[in-house]
Amino acid sequence: MTYEIDIAGLKRDLPLCPLNDELAIGAFVMFGDVELTVHCAAELLKLTPEYDYIIAPEAKAIPLAYEMARQSAANRYFVARKKAKAYMQGTFEVEVQSITTAGSQTLVLDQADADMIYGKRVLIVDDVISTGESLRAMEVLCAKAGAEVVGKMAVLAEGDAAKRDDIIVLAPLPLFTADGTPIDA
Repeated sequence: MTYEIDIAGLKRDLPLCPLNDELAIGAFVMFGDVELTVHCAAELLKLTPEYDYIIAPEAKAIPLAYEMARQSAANRYFVARKKAKAYMQGTFEVEVQSITTAGSQTLVLDQADADMIYGKRVLIVDDVISTGESLRAMEVLCAKAGAEVVGKMAVLAEGDAAKRDDIIVLAPLPLFTADGTPIDA
């Protein structure tokens, strides 16, 4: 089963993936789809508030953050990692519960990145906002680093997230019953 979605004029068929016996989600994966990534970055950039840096959670939003930085001629973007790496010093960590990952995860930002975004206007970007937990964790990381979040953007908002007025998205994505019927958000 698939769901056809129109993302600011570009159509894709999303495979439906069951989360349990009653609920399925449309699998939106930008990895490997250069046309989609370039298109979504350009469309989101038309809607951005003034910002200094883009920051995104690892991993599926990385191509989007990169492409938005490239198209806007920015010299840098930031990624909140899922685990602290050996090169990271003085890390900030926030726990997050994602709809697509079993168990809890962490998002990590190191001191060097925190120093660069301190006092700066940051734009949080993600591929899909579902429960909003990753977004909340990103906001906490930015606050700990002393950055000002001036915007929150995603390509898609899933389920109830589509009703939020504090995020900018290109299209809503419904949740689905196990048989593939869209559930009104």
